[in-house]
This record gives sequence, structure tokens and C-alpha cells, in this order.
Amino acid sequence: MNSLLEQEYANDAPMNDRQAPEDKKKFVREKFSSISNRYDLLNSLLSLQIDRYWRWRTTRLLREFHDGWVLDLCAGTLPLALELTRQAGARKVLAIDFCEDMLRAGARSLPVDDRRDRIVPVCGDGEVIPAPSNMFWGCTVAFGVRNLSRTLQGLREMHRILRPGGKLLILEFSRPTNPIIKPIYTCYLNRILPAIAGMISGDKEAYQYLASSIAAFYEPEELLALMREAGFAKVTRLPLTFGIVSIYIGIKEM
Repeated sequence: MNSLLEQEYANDAPMNDRQAPEDKKKFVREKFSSISNRYDLLNSLLSLQIDRYWRWRTTRLLREFHDGWVLDLCAGTLPLALELTRQAGARKVLAIDFCEDMLRAGARSLPVDDRRDRIVPVCGDGEVIPAPSNMFWGCTVAFGVRNLSRTLQGLREMHRILRPGGKLLILEFSRPTNPIIKPIYTCYLNRILPAIAGMISGDKEAYQYLASSIAAFYEPEELLALMREAGFAKVTRLPLTFGIVSIYIGIKEM
């Protein structure tokens, strides 16, 4: 049974986020498929390349696990998997995403070096992760938890696949509270970004969904509470760039 937090979220979310789980999965998969070939370009352009810094900060939090396997969930076009393998030459990454077109776009741009052999892309569902229990020292999710149709189920799966002592890192958009930054960011997210991204990608609806999904997502304390409910300990949040994004950290106890 879903937690009370998830039930409250479902009741308060915009109509396009109150879809049945399978309908939401289908919608999200189709939207990401439609923009897969220009996804990386748009990320860099629309974030002024700050997204690279966000990924660097996230992966640095796994520096104690410099070898062995890490799971990159909702891996998309593999930018986080590339950073994970760049920072640690003995690290291997299982990169899972449920949109095959995103993985294919990322695989085409992999550099011709040893990282190509250390990144294993697999099409799979983040709510039923196709991997054994207690396998990974780290699990990263960049801008993907928001797209899960059953957040708590996904978090429980992330807990299952981690080794005792392993670390979960969730990089996700949050809503800034600074009275100066908040209105500027809201205007950019809801008006400017969909217009520019829609013109370049040809799918304005995909970026309208981005804005609505950020607005409907859990407050930071709610997501931290769900992480605890899924079994994680020492859960913390690290806000970045005026709170536009946050890194959520959880540990699987020994």
C-alpha cells in the first residue's frame, strides 16, 4: 500500500500527474523518446551548463566507492554515468532507463575510451529494478525520481539493490524559496523554458510537463520522509544553486 504522503500527493497533483501508473509511464516514455536526440543540447543550453556542476557535485559524494559497481537509475542519455566513470577509473556503472531511445542516444555519444566498456546500458523499470539485491555500493538518480509513478516503490527497490553501507544519491529539481529568486525562476520555468525548448525540440508539451512535474513534486521534507520509510538512514538534503536543485542522500544501514 502506498504511504499517506504518496496518497496526499496524488490528490493534490495537477491532472496530468494524477494518471494511473501505467498511463503516466507511457506518457513520460513517449515524451522523452520524442526529445532524446536533442536532450543533452537542451540541458546544457537551458541550464547555462550548470547541470554539469550539479552532476559533478553528486558523483563526488561517492568518492569513497572508487571501484566496483554503481547503479545509475533513470540514466537517460548517460551524462551521469559518464561522470561516474570519469571520476573513478575502476568503477563500473549499470545504467538503467525505461526509455530505450534515450539510452540509444547516449550510447551513440560515448567516448572512444575505456569508459565505453565500463558503462552497461539496460532498458528497465526503476520501480522493478532488473538487478540482484545487495549488488551496488552506490545508486544515483538524476532528475528521474520525479518521473516514477510509484515513488515509494522505486525507493524501496533502490534500497534493495544497495549493499549494506551503500549510498543513495538523488539529484532532483526543487522549488527555491528565496523571495528574489523564486519569481524569476517560476517565470523562467513556466514561460521561457517551454517556449525555447519546444521550438528547438519540436515538443513543447514535454517541457510543459517538466514545469508541472516540478510544481507537483514533494516538498524536500516529504521526500526525505519517504526515503526513511523505504529503509534509508542518515537521510539529508544538500540544496544547490539557490535551491533550484537538491541532492538527497541516504545510507543503507549495515
